Amino acid sequence: MRPSTLARLALAGSRTDTLRVLLTTASSALATLILLTAAAVAAVEEAGGSDPVVHRYRPALLAEDGLRPGIVITLVLLALPVLALAGQCVRFGSPARDRRLSAFRLAGATPGQAALIAVTETVVAAMAGSVVGLAVFLVLRWLLDSPNAEGRRVLPTDVLPTAPAIVLAMLVVPVLAGLAAAVLMRKVIITPLGLVRRVRQKPPSVIPGVLLLAGVFGLLIVGFTDKALSTVLRHTGLHLFMALGAMVIMLAVAGVLIGTGWISHTTGRLLRRYGRTPATLLAGRQLMADPWSGSRTLSALLATVVIGAAVLAYRSELVSRLRASRTGSGGGPAAPIDFYTNAVDLITVAVSIGIAAAAAGILVTLADGIVARRRTLSALVATGVPRRTLAAATAWQTLAPLVPATLIAVIVGTGLIRATTTSMAQESDVDVPMPIGSLTLLGAGTLIVMTLVVLVSMVFLRMSATAEELRTT
Repeated sequence: MRPSTLARLALAGSRTDTLRVLLTTASSALATLILLTAAAVAAVEEAGGSDPVVHRYRPALLAEDGLRPGIVITLVLLALPVLALAGQCVRFGSPARDRRLSAFRLAGATPGQAALIAVTETVVAAMAGSVVGLAVFLVLRWLLDSPNAEGRRVLPTDVLPTAPAIVLAMLVVPVLAGLAAAVLMRKVIITPLGLVRRVRQKPPSVIPGVLLLAGVFGLLIVGFTDKALSTVLRHTGLHLFMALGAMVIMLAVAGVLIGTGWISHTTGRLLRRYGRTPATLLAGRQLMADPWSGSRTLSALLATVVIGAAVLAYRSELVSRLRASRTGSGGGPAAPIDFYTNAVDLITVAVSIGIAAAAAGILVTLADGIVARRRTLSALVATGVPRRTLAAATAWQTLAPLVPATLIAVIVGTGLIRATTTSMAQESDVDVPMPIGSLTLLGAGTLIVMTLVVLVSMVFLRMSATAEELRTT
């Protein structure tokens, strides 16, 4: 197949296919823009010497040589949920794409050529997004380059990323999106009469659940016995406590990241066992039938919540120790406390944007699931099931696994910092308060954002659950 023919077939399709291409392009452009910004910050040359400050920048986060890596790490972390969103957009409008690929097979295309068309569509859309992201980066760099009278800038608009960094930032998204599309097509058998999807028949393994519960309870035990054990082990000169804390943290984080399918399946079993309304029974059955739906985007959301809780716990630890240092030494650090917390607050902003990006990915998953099940939903409506019952079932299916998962993610993120910082610290009388208010705001904010996502998905439900979808011709 010639490249021109391949490109034409990849970009042909209905409005749904066009919308999928646009979503992939937009998310790829945003991810590329973030990565290029991180590369620009990393390209700032260090001042070196006894005064490690680049005086041509006004913000201390950019001027200090030791603080710029924090900005780079923050931007890279911010790009991760956006990359997950780009990967999720690949699945949007799957039924329409399935019919188009079946038509290609009916016209004589081989299964490999049909799969190649789907992968090419994703790569072309992601590459176009990378080009758009580069163009937006260059335009914003020109527009925001406004030094003051002293020649100092707010942003590093006077430097460009290195050529290898630009190429890498532009290729990351297309490569990852193409790999995601290729993995998805491996689960599909393309025939001239339709597509057959390979689905998992076995329920999720209990191993992620065991890791999750062991990590959470381990963090609680370590938190309650932290000072006593650390004092004993410090006097004996052993590092067993630090190794134990690291092992518990790894168990908890691994359980959160790979245990989303188990959480959904377990929640579905509980809803089916104790549910008393049609909505809860429908949601429980759907969760048990397909616990892996949206598991990757849910993992990205929970990973962002874990990072956010860890950042809030670290901020509380940092502020408490800085204040104690000032009180105990009669002055403490010369710089104000805000100087040290600004970098942490920047990561908090990145976490908020990451939660929004992950929520957008879950919205794509919900919309795609509703569109894929539109005939089933329409049949339920035709038999007399109220639309509000289907809407409530969708809400239960989305929020029921998310509530315990968010709580666990907050506990894991907080315990990650408190277990490590306390075990590594020397004996100290510093009382570090638990940031209950900030952690509550993080968890509640995540649930509120997801509630808004569910409300938006109701629009797709109303458009899909109609009698017209039951027509066979």
